[in-house]
Amino acid sequence: RSTMEEPSGTHTKRKVVAVVGGGLVGSLNACYFAQRGFNVEVFETREDIRQAKIVRGRSINLALSHRGRQALKHVGMEEKIVSQGIPMHARMIHSLSGKQSPIPYGKKGQYILSVDRANLNKELLTEAEKYPNAKLNFDHKLQDWSPETGLMTFARSDGSTEHIEADLIVGCDGAFSAIRKQFLRRSRFNYSQTYIPHGYMELTMPPIDGEFAMKPNYLHIWPRNTFMMIALPNLDKTFTCTLFMPFEEFEKITMTSSASHFYYFRLPAQAMVSVKCSPYHIGDKCVLMGDAAHAVVPFYGQGMNAGFEDCIVFDEILNQFDEDLSAALPEYTRVRVPDDHAIADLAMYNYIEMRAHVNSKWFLFRKHVDNILHLLMPKTIIPLYTMVTFTRTRYHKAVERWHWQDKVKHKCFLSLSLSLSVLQIRPSVLGSVMWLHR
Repeated sequence: RSTMEEPSGTHTKRKVVAVVGGGLVGSLNACYFAQRGFNVEVFETREDIRQAKIVRGRSINLALSHRGRQALKHVGMEEKIVSQGIPMHARMIHSLSGKQSPIPYGKKGQYILSVDRANLNKELLTEAEKYPNAKLNFDHKLQDWSPETGLMTFARSDGSTEHIEADLIVGCDGAFSAIRKQFLRRSRFNYSQTYIPHGYMELTMPPIDGEFAMKPNYLHIWPRNTFMMIALPNLDKTFTCTLFMPFEEFEKITMTSSASHFYYFRLPAQAMVSVKCSPYHIGDKCVLMGDAAHAVVPFYGQGMNAGFEDCIVFDEILNQFDEDLSAALPEYTRVRVPDDHAIADLAMYNYIEMRAHVNSKWFLFRKHVDNILHLLMPKTIIPLYTMVTFTRTRYHKAVERWHWQDKVKHKCFLSLSLSLSVLQIRPSVLGSVMWLHR
Protein backbone atom coordinates (compact mmCIF):
# COMPACT_ATOMS: atom_id res chain seq x y z
CA ARG A 1 0.00 0.00 0.00
CA SER A 2 1.26 3.50 -0.68
CA THR A 3 -1.28 5.66 1.13
CA MET A 4 -4.35 5.22 3.30
CA GLU A 5 -7.68 4.64 1.56
CA GLU A 6 -9.69 7.83 1.03
CA PRO A 7 -13.27 7.68 2.36
CA SER A 8 -15.86 7.48 -0.40
CA GLY A 9 -17.53 10.74 -1.33
CA THR A 10 -14.51 12.94 -0.65
CA HIS A 11 -13.20 15.13 -3.46
CA THR A 12 -9.92 16.46 -2.07
CA LYS A 13 -7.10 14.12 -1.18
CA ARG A 14 -6.14 14.48 2.46
CA LYS A 15 -2.45 14.66 3.37
CA VAL A 16 -0.93 11.44 4.72
CA VAL A 17 1.18 11.93 7.87
CA ALA A 18 3.45 9.09 8.97
CA VAL A 19 4.42 9.32 12.63
CA VAL A 20 7.48 7.13 13.26
CA GLY A 21 7.52 6.13 16.93
CA GLY A 22 4.54 5.20 19.07
CA GLY A 23 5.91 6.50 22.38
CA LEU A 24 4.57 9.47 24.33
CA VAL A 25 5.26 12.21 21.78
CA GLY A 26 4.41 10.04 18.77
CA SER A 27 1.02 8.96 20.13
CA LEU A 28 0.13 12.52 21.19
CA ASN A 29 1.19 13.82 17.77
CA ALA A 30 -1.10 11.27 16.15
CA CYS A 31 -4.02 12.84 18.03
CA TYR A 32 -3.00 16.34 16.88
CA PHE A 33 -2.71 15.43 13.20
CA ALA A 34 -5.85 13.27 13.23
CA GLN A 35 -7.77 16.12 14.87
CA ARG A 36 -6.78 18.28 11.88
CA GLY A 37 -8.27 15.74 9.49
CA PHE A 38 -5.00 14.38 8.11
CA ASN A 39 -4.74 10.66 7.41
CA VAL A 40 -2.38 9.48 10.15
CA GLU A 41 -0.35 6.28 10.35
CA VAL A 42 1.77 5.56 13.43
CA PHE A 43 4.66 3.10 13.07
CA GLU A 44 6.19 1.54 16.18
CA THR A 45 9.06 -0.97 16.29
CA ARG A 46 7.79 -2.69 19.45
CA GLU A 47 4.64 -4.68 19.96
CA ASP A 48 1.54 -2.92 21.33
CA ILE A 49 2.42 -2.12 24.96
CA ARG A 50 -1.28 -2.37 25.86
CA GLN A 51 -1.07 -6.10 25.18
CA ALA A 52 2.56 -6.77 26.14
CA LYS A 53 3.25 -8.85 29.24
CA ILE A 54 6.53 -7.01 29.81
CA VAL A 55 6.88 -3.36 28.79
CA ARG A 56 10.45 -2.70 27.69
CA GLY A 57 12.09 0.70 27.93
CA ARG A 58 12.62 3.36 30.56
CA SER A 59 10.34 3.52 33.54
CA ILE A 60 11.59 6.62 35.39
CA ASN A 61 8.38 8.22 36.63
CA LEU A 62 7.42 11.42 34.89
CA ALA A 63 6.69 14.85 36.31
CA LEU A 64 3.85 16.39 34.32
CA SER A 65 3.73 20.19 34.50
CA HIS A 66 1.98 23.12 32.79
CA ARG A 67 3.46 22.73 29.28
CA GLY A 68 2.55 19.07 29.08
CA ARG A 69 -0.90 19.70 30.54
CA GLN A 70 -1.64 22.39 27.96
CA ALA A 71 -0.65 20.03 25.16
CA LEU A 72 -2.91 17.29 26.57
CA LYS A 73 -5.75 19.79 27.06
CA HIS A 74 -5.67 20.61 23.33
CA VAL A 75 -6.75 17.04 22.50
CA GLY A 76 -9.14 16.69 25.46
CA MET A 77 -6.83 14.48 27.54
CA GLU A 78 -5.76 16.75 30.40
CA GLU A 79 -8.44 15.91 32.96
CA LYS A 80 -8.14 12.17 32.45
CA ILE A 81 -4.35 12.12 32.85
CA VAL A 82 -4.38 14.54 35.80
CA SER A 83 -6.89 12.31 37.61
CA GLN A 84 -4.39 9.43 37.28
CA GLY A 85 -1.46 11.41 38.71
CA ILE A 86 -0.33 12.33 42.22
CA PRO A 87 0.28 16.04 43.00
CA MET A 88 3.76 16.91 44.30
CA HIS A 89 3.81 20.35 45.93
CA ALA A 90 7.48 20.44 46.91
CA ARG A 91 10.83 18.71 46.94
CA MET A 92 11.44 16.87 50.22
CA ILE A 93 15.16 16.95 51.01
CA HIS A 94 16.48 14.07 53.15
CA SER A 95 19.70 15.05 54.94
CA LEU A 96 22.39 12.66 56.21
CA SER A 97 21.04 13.08 59.73
CA GLY A 98 17.58 11.97 58.60
CA LYS A 99 16.06 15.44 58.79
CA GLN A 100 13.40 16.17 56.13
CA SER A 101 13.09 19.69 54.71
CA PRO A 102 10.49 20.68 52.10
CA ILE A 103 11.31 23.19 49.33
CA PRO A 104 8.04 24.29 47.66
CA TYR A 105 7.98 24.26 43.85
CA GLY A 106 6.02 27.48 43.59
CA LYS A 107 3.23 29.47 45.22
CA LYS A 108 0.50 27.83 47.26
CA GLY A 109 -1.61 25.63 45.01
CA GLN A 110 1.12 25.10 42.42
CA TYR A 111 2.29 21.53 41.94
CA ILE A 112 3.67 19.05 39.45
CA LEU A 113 2.17 15.60 38.92
CA SER A 114 3.81 12.20 39.26
CA VAL A 115 2.48 10.10 36.37
CA ASP A 116 3.23 6.55 35.26
CA ARG A 117 5.02 6.50 31.89
CA ALA A 118 3.58 3.19 30.62
CA ASN A 119 0.02 4.05 31.62
CA LEU A 120 0.25 7.50 29.98
CA ASN A 121 1.54 5.90 26.76
CA LYS A 122 -1.32 3.39 26.78
CA GLU A 123 -3.93 6.12 27.29
CA LEU A 124 -2.52 8.20 24.41
CA LEU A 125 -2.43 5.22 22.03
CA THR A 126 -6.04 4.40 22.90
CA GLU A 127 -7.04 8.03 22.32
CA ALA A 128 -5.25 8.14 18.94
CA GLU A 129 -7.02 4.94 17.89
CA LYS A 130 -10.42 6.56 18.43
CA TYR A 131 -9.92 8.76 15.36
CA PRO A 132 -11.29 7.03 12.21
CA ASN A 133 -8.50 8.63 10.15
CA ALA A 134 -5.68 7.28 12.37
CA LYS A 135 -4.12 3.83 12.26
CA LEU A 136 -1.57 2.28 14.63
CA ASN A 137 1.02 -0.09 13.11
CA PHE A 138 3.12 -2.11 15.59
CA ASP A 139 6.05 -4.42 14.80
CA HIS A 140 7.20 -2.00 12.06
CA LYS A 141 10.93 -1.27 12.16
CA LEU A 142 12.09 1.53 9.86
CA GLN A 143 14.83 0.34 7.50
CA ASP A 144 15.10 3.26 5.11
CA TRP A 145 13.29 6.37 3.92
CA SER A 146 13.63 9.01 1.24
CA PRO A 147 13.61 12.72 2.13
CA GLU A 148 12.77 13.50 -1.50
CA THR A 149 9.71 11.26 -2.02
CA GLY A 150 8.57 10.41 1.52
CA LEU A 151 8.84 6.68 0.69
CA MET A 152 9.60 4.49 3.72
CA THR A 153 10.53 0.83 4.05
CA PHE A 154 9.59 -1.09 7.18
CA ALA A 155 10.71 -4.56 8.27
CA ARG A 156 8.36 -6.94 10.11
CA SER A 157 9.32 -9.63 12.61
CA ASP A 158 8.10 -12.31 10.17
CA GLY A 159 10.77 -11.25 7.66
CA SER A 160 8.43 -9.33 5.33
CA THR A 161 8.86 -5.69 4.33
CA GLU A 162 6.32 -2.96 3.75
CA HIS A 163 6.61 0.22 1.67
CA ILE A 164 4.71 3.35 2.70
CA GLU A 165 4.56 6.78 1.05
CA ALA A 166 3.61 9.87 3.06
CA ASP A 167 3.29 13.61 2.51
CA LEU A 168 4.91 14.30 5.88
CA ILE A 169 7.15 12.09 8.02
CA VAL A 170 7.27 12.99 11.71
CA GLY A 171 10.26 11.48 13.53
CA CYS A 172 9.27 10.76 17.14
CA ASP A 173 11.48 7.70 17.52
CA GLY A 174 13.60 8.72 20.50
CA ALA A 175 17.17 9.70 21.32
CA PHE A 176 18.63 7.11 18.92
CA SER A 177 16.24 8.03 16.12
CA ALA A 178 16.35 6.05 12.86
CA ILE A 179 14.71 9.01 11.10
CA ARG A 180 17.51 11.32 12.24
CA LYS A 181 20.16 9.10 10.59
CA GLN A 182 19.12 10.52 7.21
CA PHE A 183 19.65 14.05 8.57
CA LEU A 184 23.24 13.09 9.49
CA ARG A 185 23.98 12.30 5.83
CA ARG A 186 23.11 15.84 4.77
CA SER A 187 25.39 18.88 4.81
CA ARG A 188 24.93 21.73 7.30
CA PHE A 189 23.18 19.52 9.85
CA ASN A 190 24.50 20.20 13.34
CA TYR A 191 24.45 17.32 15.80
CA SER A 192 25.96 16.62 19.21
CA GLN A 193 25.38 14.08 21.94
CA THR A 194 26.78 14.15 25.46
CA TYR A 195 26.73 11.30 27.95
CA ILE A 196 26.96 12.31 31.59
CA PRO A 197 29.26 10.26 33.88
CA HIS A 198 26.31 9.15 36.03
CA GLY A 199 24.08 6.18 35.32
CA TYR A 200 20.85 5.19 37.03
CA MET A 201 19.13 2.18 38.55
CA GLU A 202 15.54 1.89 39.70
CA LEU A 203 13.83 0.11 42.55
CA THR A 204 10.37 0.11 44.11
CA MET A 205 9.68 1.14 47.68
CA PRO A 206 6.64 -0.92 48.78
CA PRO A 207 3.84 0.40 51.03
CA ILE A 208 3.93 -0.14 54.79
CA ASP A 209 0.69 -1.53 56.25
CA GLY A 210 -1.10 -0.61 53.03
CA GLU A 211 -0.01 3.05 53.13
CA PHE A 212 2.77 5.10 51.55
CA ALA A 213 6.12 4.55 53.30
CA MET A 214 6.75 8.33 53.15
CA LYS A 215 4.68 11.47 52.67
CA PRO A 216 3.18 11.05 49.20
CA ASN A 217 2.75 14.60 47.89
CA TYR A 218 6.46 15.31 47.48
CA LEU A 219 9.31 14.49 45.16
CA HIS A 220 11.77 13.02 47.66
CA ILE A 221 15.49 13.68 47.15
CA TRP A 222 18.52 12.27 48.96
CA PRO A 223 21.31 14.62 47.71
CA ARG A 224 24.80 13.34 48.46
CA ASN A 225 26.96 15.59 46.24
CA THR A 226 28.52 12.92 44.01
CA PHE A 227 25.36 10.81 43.89
CA MET A 228 21.68 11.05 44.80
CA MET A 229 18.41 9.18 44.89
CA ILE A 230 14.92 10.47 44.09
CA ALA A 231 11.52 8.90 44.79
CA LEU A 232 8.16 9.64 43.15
CA PRO A 233 4.80 8.35 44.43
CA ASN A 234 2.57 5.93 42.51
CA LEU A 235 -1.17 5.32 42.69
CA ASP A 236 -0.61 1.82 44.11
CA LYS A 237 1.00 3.38 47.25
CA THR A 238 4.53 2.47 46.14
CA PHE A 239 7.39 4.86 45.37
CA THR A 240 9.54 4.52 42.27
CA CYS A 241 13.08 5.27 43.46
CA THR A 242 15.91 6.10 41.08
CA LEU A 243 19.53 5.99 42.20
CA PHE A 244 21.91 8.21 40.20
CA MET A 245 25.62 7.48 40.63
CA PRO A 246 28.87 7.56 38.63
CA PHE A 247 29.28 4.37 36.60
CA GLU A 248 32.53 3.48 38.35
CA GLU A 249 30.75 3.58 41.72
CA PHE A 250 28.08 1.18 40.44
CA GLU A 251 30.87 -1.11 39.25
CA LYS A 252 32.57 -1.01 42.67
CA ILE A 253 29.29 -1.91 44.41
CA THR A 254 28.54 -4.84 42.10
CA MET A 255 32.02 -6.25 42.78
CA THR A 256 31.54 -6.37 46.58
CA SER A 257 30.52 -9.74 48.02
CA SER A 258 27.65 -8.29 50.07
CA ALA A 259 26.13 -6.54 47.05
CA SER A 260 26.28 -9.69 44.93
CA HIS A 261 23.53 -11.20 47.09
CA PHE A 262 21.11 -8.46 45.99
CA TYR A 263 19.51 -8.95 42.57
CA TYR A 264 19.17 -5.17 42.30
CA PHE A 265 22.93 -4.65 42.03
CA ARG A 266 23.34 -7.37 39.40
CA LEU A 267 21.40 -5.25 36.89
CA PRO A 268 23.44 -2.90 34.67
CA ALA A 269 23.14 0.83 35.30
CA GLN A 270 21.45 2.76 32.49
CA ALA A 271 23.18 5.63 30.68
CA MET A 272 21.79 9.15 30.21
CA VAL A 273 22.41 11.20 27.08
CA SER A 274 21.74 14.79 26.03
CA VAL A 275 21.16 15.33 22.30
CA LYS A 276 21.15 18.64 20.40
CA CYS A 277 20.68 19.08 16.67
CA SER A 278 19.60 21.61 14.06
CA PRO A 279 17.67 22.01 11.79
CA TYR A 280 14.67 19.90 12.79
CA HIS A 281 13.32 19.55 9.25
CA ILE A 282 14.17 18.49 5.70
CA GLY A 283 12.27 20.51 3.09
CA ASP A 284 8.54 19.99 3.48
CA LYS A 285 8.83 16.21 3.92
CA CYS A 286 10.17 15.49 7.39
CA VAL A 287 10.33 16.98 10.89
CA LEU A 288 11.85 15.76 14.18
CA MET A 289 10.09 16.06 17.54
CA GLY A 290 10.59 14.90 21.12
CA ASP A 291 13.78 13.04 22.04
CA ALA A 292 14.61 12.54 18.35
CA ALA A 293 15.18 16.30 18.21
CA HIS A 294 16.29 17.07 21.76
CA ALA A 295 16.90 14.29 24.27
CA VAL A 296 17.59 15.83 27.69
CA VAL A 297 18.85 14.41 30.98
CA PRO A 298 15.96 13.98 33.47
CA PHE A 299 16.97 16.50 36.13
CA TYR A 300 14.57 19.34 35.31
CA GLY A 301 11.56 17.10 34.78
CA GLN A 302 10.99 18.69 31.36
CA GLY A 303 11.82 15.94 28.85
CA MET A 304 8.23 14.83 28.32
CA ASN A 305 6.83 18.33 28.82
CA ALA A 306 9.17 19.74 26.15
CA GLY A 307 8.24 16.91 23.78
CA PHE A 308 4.53 17.50 24.36
CA GLU A 309 5.04 21.23 23.84
CA ASP A 310 6.64 20.43 20.46
CA CYS A 311 3.22 19.09 19.39
CA ILE A 312 1.31 22.21 20.39
CA VAL A 313 3.95 24.59 18.95
CA PHE A 314 3.88 22.78 15.59
CA ASP A 315 0.08 22.84 15.67
CA GLU A 316 0.10 26.62 16.29
CA ILE A 317 2.53 27.10 13.39
CA LEU A 318 0.32 25.00 11.08
CA ASN A 319 -2.55 27.36 11.97
CA GLN A 320 -0.34 30.37 11.29
CA PHE A 321 0.64 29.14 7.80
CA ASP A 322 -2.70 27.55 6.87
CA GLU A 323 -1.15 24.05 6.84
CA ASP A 324 1.46 24.99 4.22
CA LEU A 325 4.21 22.50 5.13
CA SER A 326 6.87 24.25 3.02
CA ALA A 327 6.48 27.34 5.25
CA ALA A 328 5.57 25.62 8.55
CA LEU A 329 8.58 23.28 8.81
CA PRO A 330 11.33 25.94 8.53
CA GLU A 331 9.39 28.14 10.97
CA TYR A 332 9.16 25.26 13.45
CA THR A 333 12.96 24.86 13.32
CA ARG A 334 13.46 28.63 13.74
CA VAL A 335 11.13 28.83 16.74
CA ARG A 336 11.86 25.59 18.52
CA VAL A 337 15.62 24.98 18.27
CA PRO A 338 16.70 27.79 20.67
CA ASP A 339 14.08 26.69 23.21
CA ASP A 340 15.04 23.02 23.15
CA HIS A 341 18.74 23.83 23.38
CA ALA A 342 17.97 26.04 26.39
CA ILE A 343 16.09 23.31 28.27
CA ALA A 344 18.88 20.82 27.48
CA ASP A 345 21.36 23.20 29.12
CA LEU A 346 19.05 23.81 32.09
CA ALA A 347 18.67 20.07 32.64
CA MET A 348 22.46 19.76 32.78
CA TYR A 349 22.60 22.65 35.26
CA ASN A 350 19.96 21.02 37.45
CA TYR A 351 21.95 17.78 37.38
CA ILE A 352 24.43 19.52 39.70
CA GLU A 353 21.81 21.48 41.63
CA MET A 354 19.76 18.46 42.67
CA ARG A 355 22.63 16.33 43.95
CA ALA A 356 24.70 19.11 45.54
CA HIS A 357 23.28 22.65 45.71
CA VAL A 358 20.07 21.73 47.56
CA ASN A 359 22.29 20.93 50.56
CA SER A 360 23.63 24.49 50.59
CA LYS A 361 22.25 27.09 53.01
CA TRP A 362 23.07 29.78 50.44
CA PHE A 363 20.96 27.95 47.84
CA LEU A 364 18.02 27.70 50.27
CA PHE A 365 18.41 31.37 51.21
CA ARG A 366 18.34 32.42 47.54
CA LYS A 367 15.25 30.29 46.91
CA HIS A 368 13.56 31.98 49.88
CA VAL A 369 14.56 35.45 48.63
CA ASP A 370 13.29 34.60 45.11
CA ASN A 371 9.91 33.61 46.49
CA ILE A 372 9.62 36.76 48.65
CA LEU A 373 10.59 39.03 45.72
CA HIS A 374 8.09 37.20 43.49
CA LEU A 375 5.35 37.86 46.04
CA LEU A 376 6.31 41.55 46.30
CA MET A 377 6.90 42.07 42.55
CA PRO A 378 5.06 39.24 40.76
CA LYS A 379 5.49 40.75 37.28
CA THR A 380 9.11 41.83 37.69
CA ILE A 381 10.79 38.94 39.52
CA ILE A 382 9.68 35.44 38.49
CA PRO A 383 11.76 32.45 39.68
CA LEU A 384 13.32 30.44 36.86
CA TYR A 385 11.61 27.24 38.03
CA THR A 386 8.23 28.98 37.98
CA MET A 387 8.76 30.20 34.39
CA VAL A 388 9.88 26.77 33.22
CA THR A 389 7.34 24.66 35.12
CA PHE A 390 4.20 26.75 35.58
CA THR A 391 4.10 28.88 32.41
CA ARG A 392 4.64 28.47 28.68
CA THR A 393 7.28 31.20 28.60
CA ARG A 394 9.68 30.13 25.86
CA TYR A 395 12.58 28.24 27.42
CA HIS A 396 15.29 30.47 26.00
CA LYS A 397 13.35 33.60 27.03
CA ALA A 398 13.05 32.20 30.56
CA VAL A 399 16.84 31.72 30.69
CA GLU A 400 17.46 35.27 29.39
CA ARG A 401 15.08 36.69 32.00
CA TRP A 402 16.70 34.57 34.73
CA HIS A 403 20.13 36.06 33.92
CA TRP A 404 18.66 39.60 33.83
CA GLN A 405 16.92 39.07 37.18
CA ASP A 406 20.16 37.79 38.72
CA LYS A 407 21.89 41.02 37.67
CA VAL A 408 19.03 43.09 39.17
CA LYS A 409 19.14 41.12 42.44
CA HIS A 410 22.93 41.43 42.57
CA LYS A 411 22.65 45.24 42.25
CA CYS A 412 19.92 45.29 44.92
CA PHE A 413 22.05 43.24 47.34
CA LEU A 414 25.02 45.53 46.65
CA SER A 415 22.93 48.65 47.32
CA LEU A 416 21.51 47.11 50.48
CA SER A 417 24.94 46.16 51.83
CA LEU A 418 26.26 49.68 51.08
CA SER A 419 23.26 51.20 52.87
CA LEU A 420 23.85 48.99 55.90
CA SER A 421 27.52 50.02 55.91
CA VAL A 422 26.54 53.71 55.90
CA LEU A 423 24.08 53.12 58.74
CA GLN A 424 26.80 51.46 60.80
CA ILE A 425 29.16 54.43 60.26
CA ARG A 426 26.53 57.15 60.84
CA PRO A 427 26.46 57.08 64.70
CA SER A 428 30.19 57.79 64.91
CA VAL A 429 29.86 60.57 62.32
CA LEU A 430 27.01 62.10 64.29
CA GLY A 431 29.08 61.85 67.49
CA SER A 432 31.95 63.72 65.89
CA VAL A 433 29.65 66.44 64.58
CA MET A 434 28.06 66.86 68.04
CA TRP A 435 31.53 67.06 69.72
CA LEU A 436 32.60 69.79 67.23
CA HIS A 437 29.33 71.64 67.80
CA ARG A 438 30.02 71.76 71.53
